[in-house]
Amino acid sequence: MRNLQAIFRIAAFILILICIPTRSEALPLTPFHILIDVGHGGVDSGTSYGGLYEKDINLQIAKQLYQQLTTAGYTVALNRNKDIALSDENRWLDNRSRHIRDLAQRKNLAKEIGPQMLLSLHVNWASNARRRGAILLYQDTEQSYMLAELLQNSLNKLTGTNNQPVKGKTYYMLRHNYCPSVIVEMGFISNAQDREMLTNPKAQEKIAQAITEAVSEYVKRSGNLKTEASVQESWWRKLMSSLLDKL
Repeated sequence: MRNLQAIFRIAAFILILICIPTRSEALPLTPFHILIDVGHGGVDSGTSYGGLYEKDINLQIAKQLYQQLTTAGYTVALNRNKDIALSDENRWLDNRSRHIRDLAQRKNLAKEIGPQMLLSLHVNWASNARRRGAILLYQDTEQSYMLAELLQNSLNKLTGTNNQPVKGKTYYMLRHNYCPSVIVEMGFISNAQDREMLTNPKAQEKIAQAITEAVSEYVKRSGNLKTEASVQESWWRKLMSSLLDKL
């Protein structure tokens, strides 16, 4: 009788294996961990100083950050890798405002990709040329604030500043619950010291490194970024263990 029960359990386990749906080839094996939102682009230059444009600085540092995060083992996506206006690619909102179409494309692309973190890169400007340093804007969530605080501390250390994260109440890119998201204002183009750091390739690499270190610290503290493969492996291990215990 005991042998017959064991045979039934094994048969049930095989049936479970057969019935598990296969993954669509259109989906990646693991989810995107991080989406880098590269601010502005194309006809939208963002802020500027002389012949320097925010859109170019954002892209240059985003490419550095992409390389560093990928090397660190994260699955990363850029929403633009060249000088284009995302409003021209808009698929979600038919609106006369180019700016609104741009934001809609960025926000809904994040929803489609489904990252576990969104980093929106920007450059700041102020009428007071003495203002300098990075400023982090965060959502009204604990995870977003933790990420912003770690990024702020890491960039403060790099620039020798003491800025604090700011709640981004009205920012379109933060008004969602897809994933913890922050806007990284990497420095003030209106400040000579920041401007040098934002445009010097070696300094850009250091900015990317400071962001990467903060992201890794966030992951260590929160355990937020888990690959789908590891979650699936853990689920299978528990299932098999439970079945074998009953044999």
